[in-house]
Parts: sequence; C-alpha cells; structure tokens
Amino acid sequence: MAEIKDPENTILMDLKNGQVVIELLADVAPLHTARMKELARSGAYDNVCFHRVIDGFMAQTGDVANGNMESGFNIRMAGTGGSELPDLPAEFSKIPHDRGTLGAARSANPDSANSQFFINFSDNNFLNGQYTVYGRVIQGMDHVDAIVRGEPPAEPDRMISVKVAADA
Repeated sequence: MAEIKDPENTILMDLKNGQVVIELLADVAPLHTARMKELARSGAYDNVCFHRVIDGFMAQTGDVANGNMESGFNIRMAGTGGSELPDLPAEFSKIPHDRGTLGAARSANPDSANSQFFINFSDNNFLNGQYTVYGRVIQGMDHVDAIVRGEPPAEPDRMISVKVAADA
C-alpha cells in the first residue's frame, strides 16, 4: 500500500482491475492540480473512457464532454472535448515525462489544456518541456498497464470513479 503523504493532493482512480493512486504535484503545476481536483470532486471524471491508448507510449482520458460511458457516448467524438471551464495556461517544469507520470493533454496551443490527461506507460522524454506534468502514479501502475489499447479501443476501459483522497 502506497503511503499517502498529502490526501488533499492525492487522487484515487478506480479502474476495472483495481485502484490507481496518483500523487498530484501542486507545487509544480498548481492550476492543473486544482482543475483535476475540481473535476474529480464534481464527479465529472466518473465513467469517462480511455479514448487513446498507445502501447509503449501512454493512455489518454479525461474528455468529460464526450467520453462519459453513460450519456450519449460516442467513441468517435471522445478526445475532442473538455470541460466547460476555461483552458489552462501551460505549467512546464523540469520534471521529465517518465513512466507513471501524469501529463496534461492539449491541442497544438500550449495553453489549451482543460480536462484531458494521459499517463505515460514508459519514459517519454521527447515530451519534456512541451506538456505539463502534474502528477505521478504511486500505486497501481499494473492496473494502468492493463488498460485496453486502441485509437480508439473497440471496447474502451473507463475510469469508474475518481476521487480526492481527502474526501474518500
């Protein structure tokens, strides 16, 4: 069991095979950390699919507008939306995109991250300085590794529930 040092900055993500514990880096990317907690607390991430999962690269999710498995889900649209909240400015740092880190997905505009994020399956240092890193998996990476692959997957896995540890 991972030691949760700061429950207010720890995310508990339930997947079909078990729980993933993510330590948020509030001191490195405070805006992205706050956004993830806000969306988790509102339930926006619950039942959202992993719409882009590339073996050896990363698993992307967080399209709260189009990725919800219960309300008018359309896998072809997943990955094209975000939340109703404003986009976030980039919070680039020297933290590398190593295996298990959480990165903010965005369009070509560095200041377009909103709700989508990805978890790196491997060290993807070519992303360094181009995408905001704002968390890291501290437990349950084996559950992340088990996410069904595809762009999009035919039967996508989903985040069953996403909560802030302080609220659990």
